[in-house]
Amino acid sequence: MKRIVLASAIVIIFLMLSCEKKTTKSFTYKSIIVEANEIEKIEPPFWWAGFKNNSLQLLVKHPNISNYSVEILNEDIYLEKINKADSPNYLFLDLLIKNSATPGKFNILFKAKDGEKLTQTYELKKRTKKSEDFIGFNSSDAIYLITPDRFRNANPKNDSFNNLNEKGINRNDNYARHGGDIEGIARGLKYIMDLGFTAVWSSPLLTNNMPNGSYHGYAITDYYQVDPRFGTLDEYKQLALGFQRTKMKLIMDQVANHCGLEHWWMKDLPFKDWVNYQEYYEKNKENWSSEIVKHSSHRRTINQDIYASTTDKKEMTDGWFVKGMPDLNQRNPFMAKYLIQNSIWWIEFLELGGIRQDTYPYPDKDFMSDWAGAIMKEYPNFNIVGEEWSSNPLLIGYWQDGQQNTDCYDSNLRSTMDFAMQEKIVAGLKNTETWGTGLKEIYVALANDFHYKRPLDIMVFPDNHDMSRIFTQLDGDITNTKMALSYLAVIPRIFQMYYGTEILMNDFDKPGDHGLIRTDFPGGWKGDSVNAFTGENLASEKKEMQTYISKLMNFRKYSKAIHNGKTMHFAPENNTYILSRYTDDESIVHILNKNEKPFDLKLDRFKELGLDGKVLKNVFTGETITWSNTLTLNHKGSYLFTTKL
Repeated sequence: MKRIVLASAIVIIFLMLSCEKKTTKSFTYKSIIVEANEIEKIEPPFWWAGFKNNSLQLLVKHPNISNYSVEILNEDIYLEKINKADSPNYLFLDLLIKNSATPGKFNILFKAKDGEKLTQTYELKKRTKKSEDFIGFNSSDAIYLITPDRFRNANPKNDSFNNLNEKGINRNDNYARHGGDIEGIARGLKYIMDLGFTAVWSSPLLTNNMPNGSYHGYAITDYYQVDPRFGTLDEYKQLALGFQRTKMKLIMDQVANHCGLEHWWMKDLPFKDWVNYQEYYEKNKENWSSEIVKHSSHRRTINQDIYASTTDKKEMTDGWFVKGMPDLNQRNPFMAKYLIQNSIWWIEFLELGGIRQDTYPYPDKDFMSDWAGAIMKEYPNFNIVGEEWSSNPLLIGYWQDGQQNTDCYDSNLRSTMDFAMQEKIVAGLKNTETWGTGLKEIYVALANDFHYKRPLDIMVFPDNHDMSRIFTQLDGDITNTKMALSYLAVIPRIFQMYYGTEILMNDFDKPGDHGLIRTDFPGGWKGDSVNAFTGENLASEKKEMQTYISKLMNFRKYSKAIHNGKTMHFAPENNTYILSRYTDDESIVHILNKNEKPFDLKLDRFKELGLDGKVLKNVFTGETITWSNTLTLNHKGSYLFTTKL
């Protein structure tokens, strides 16, 4: 009996100790966290549990932080390595987030040799959806590009801040800030939807704390902060949620090549090679000017040129874009990791529908492959478009993933920009019809699709924020402008249009001037005499163009033939060019007609389209025709027909 009692007592004591141990474990790092924020800066500011890639590198900035040891107070997060920088004010912490890690807050403890302790609370958040559910833009999308400062000023209270270098707004100065903001985009969302667009690409909304001329957003001075003149981080998140509710896609403009000269790290650079030509800059920064800076050569072909000299390569990739934009050195592994993590942070935080990467050929191209590869591995259904401003299809094709490049380079980039097609459409519409010019230039441009791995994933556009408005490029010819837009909307591409094209915005007064190209959208400011959002006092030809775009885009939105159908076109004859997109259920026929007088188009040449005897509807007029012997084209312009009645 005594043995039984003793044994029972031992079991009870064991269970008590076991329970106490479990309780202590939970109590230690999960139940009670005394929050503290004693570190000057830590980036990313928070992260998520459950990524495929379970590594995380934290940038820690604090006076003399390199003299501190580090302890992670969470058993599910392993501190793999503490990396010191050249500056004593930085540490880079390599963390491994175990699969067992759960969302929540934990503390990071920093200890100095003299006994001083600093505590920083960090958080792993819960992911809201799986990586596979991040669906990027594709050929079914029509993208509306906005320069936020010039679109709509919905909150004048955030126009200016005393703690920022550039103060106030001045709408009479094309290079000053005008006051457009995130709330303005949100209020304009219904207008964009009604036009028929399915996605919005906004130029960068992050802080540009530069002395002047940074309204455009491409001189970023903090990669994790929204510029207060646009709004707050929460407003950006709410905007993203608004896109999700309306089933639209938000595309973020990102910049991996350069930052703004007033970026906080330029005051205390972590490493001696954090930016390119860093030593040269530090020696000359007191007299820094456009004459002193080592500019990029902008000779982007060095990325493909098998004969390129080392000197030319360095001048292209290492040179600064302009004096106010330090060129980031992505060959530094900590910079590379920083940029990759920053992109993933914004994708996850905003649940983005895509990224547009600025100046794609300028950074280190091996890094750009790693950057895009890391994103696409984490989000396999996502999409990124890179800006390669070239009229050479060989260069455009080189940057698309899967291309069989002779140097074996794979960019991991799904989408590129079709500047070549844009240029040929303008030339083809303006030039007279000869054996090799006019509509034939457009026809040949599309025929170059044999070079592309996936033409459907390439982005085409009539114009953008860096080039003359399409209406200006086409010399104010409304008919030619409509022809350009309709053709671009139906070819096998992703379509993008710049805000204001639908109301014939132009830069006639100073063609090519960026400040003028990025004109205020009428009606976006209180007191505007013209309101393009409502149509109030909008000129009749502008209203008519607005209606044209709405019909075109809303038709495109629901046309499976345009989204992913097969393509067939016929070499131009008699001042006409015919293209068709088709599936088993739908055929569309697009006609560019340059004949000034009524013209009877003989249809026997197009028998292989299989349309004989079928009834088609004119998308713009609603009229129906029967595809038979001839089709009378009563006026110059574009015609768009569909078998979907």
